[in-house]
Amino acid sequence: MLMRSLAIFALILACTAVPARAQDAAAPFDGDLQRLAEILGGLHYLRGICGANEGNKWRNEMQALIDAETPSGERRTRMIAGFNRGYNGFQQTYRSCTPAASVAIRRYIEEGSKISRDLTARYAN
Repeated sequence: MLMRSLAIFALILACTAVPARAQDAAAPFDGDLQRLAEILGGLHYLRGICGANEGNKWRNEMQALIDAETPSGERRTRMIAGFNRGYNGFQQTYRSCTPAASVAIRRYIEEGSKISRDLTARYAN
């Protein structure tokens, strides 16, 4: 749990270390950020139905990512759409916690941690 939070925090730091860009210009890591947003949305839904009692933890992590990156216009819309796509995709599939949902949680945490580490390694100063 601590490693996951550290990885997300490291990603946030990496995003704030990137030089300023034109308002709607795509960053080279936007695809990774959108995927991470989708993962956070999926975790927000899945951890809720699996009784993790984390409240809005994953939604708050998404908000922290947006606050750190400060995307505007289309970039912001794409990040939010990724979060919603992750949430809605699992909401349509799972109504209760199943073994498959638990596997999806584990895989999403692993993938999200990897994306965070890779972005931090590549773009942090």
